[in-house]
Amino acid sequence: MNIEQAWEAAWNRGEVDSLDAIVTDGYRRVSNSSGSTVGLGEIKDEIRSVRAAFPDLKTTIDEFITEGDKAVIFWTSRGTHTEALKDAPATGRSVISRGSNVLEIADGHVAKETVTWDSSGILADLGVKSLSAADESANDGLVVDNLSGEPDQEMMKGFNRKFVTGVTVVTTRDEDRPRGLAVNAYCSVSIEPPLVMVCVQKTSSTYPALFKADHLGINILSTGQRATVGTFASKAADKFADLDWHGGPSGSPLIDGSSAALEADIKERFQAKTHTIFICRVRHAEVTEAEPMVYKAGKFFDSEDLTAI
Repeated sequence: MNIEQAWEAAWNRGEVDSLDAIVTDGYRRVSNSSGSTVGLGEIKDEIRSVRAAFPDLKTTIDEFITEGDKAVIFWTSRGTHTEALKDAPATGRSVISRGSNVLEIADGHVAKETVTWDSSGILADLGVKSLSAADESANDGLVVDNLSGEPDQEMMKGFNRKFVTGVTVVTTRDEDRPRGLAVNAYCSVSIEPPLVMVCVQKTSSTYPALFKADHLGINILSTGQRATVGTFASKAADKFADLDWHGGPSGSPLIDGSSAALEADIKERFQAKTHTIFICRVRHAEVTEAEPMVYKAGKFFDSEDLTAI
C-alpha cells in the first residue's frame, strides 16, 4: 500500500491501521501551529475522534509532490459536525478545511511529518480556539495552566466577590425555544469595532444551544428584575414561561424591563478549561431609563442608592 492509498483508507474509511505500513518505527508528527509532537498512536486516536464528530468526512488529496527524500501532500477535507469533538458540542455546520503535510522519507517510509493542521484546526474552522498550555507559545504567554502555589478555590471566590459587577442574562434560541442563563462574566472589549465578551460554564444547560448559535442576546438586568435573576440562576425547565421578552433583529431573546439589551454575532469561541469565552460583534442595542442592578460580595443592590466618592 502506498502513502496515498493508506491516507485515504485511514481518513475516509477509518482504517487507521493502514498507516502502520507506511511509517517508520520512530515516526513522529510535528504541528506547525502548536509545535507539539505526537506518535502514530495519538494520530490514530485523532482520526477516530474527528471521524466520529464528522461521520461524512471526505478528504481529497489535491496534489502529491515528491522529490528525493521529501514529499508534500496538499489536501481538502469536507464534513458535517454532527457529534461532539473534544469540548465542542455538535453544531450541525458543514466545514471545509485545507492543509498541507511535509513528509520526510526514509527507506520508502515516512519518518517525520510536519503538518499545518491538527484537530485544533477543524475546531478553529468551527469558530473555536483553545487557550491551553500547548497553545501558550502561539498566544504570547496569554495563559499559564500550571501555577506554582496557586490559591485555593475559597480564596479565589473571596477575591472575585470583591469585584463589583452588573448582572446580565445571556440568551439564545434553540430552534424555536428561547434559552438563557445568568452571567456576571461580561465586559465590553471595544467600542470601535463594537465588541463584547461573555464567559459561560460548559456544564450550563444553555451551553450547547449557545455554542452552536451564530448570535446571542445580552440583557443587563434592572433593579426591578430581582426575581428574574433567580429564575435564570435556577434549573427551571422553561425560564421564559412567565417572562415578557421580544426578539432582536436576528431573533435573540431580549428581556422586557432590562436596563439595556443588545444582540451580537458570535465571532470567536475560546476554550478555557471549564468555560468558553465568546467574543461577539454587536449588531443591535437598546438602552432604557431603568437603573441597572449591582452585584457585590454575593448580594444584589439597587444602583440608585450608591454614594459617590
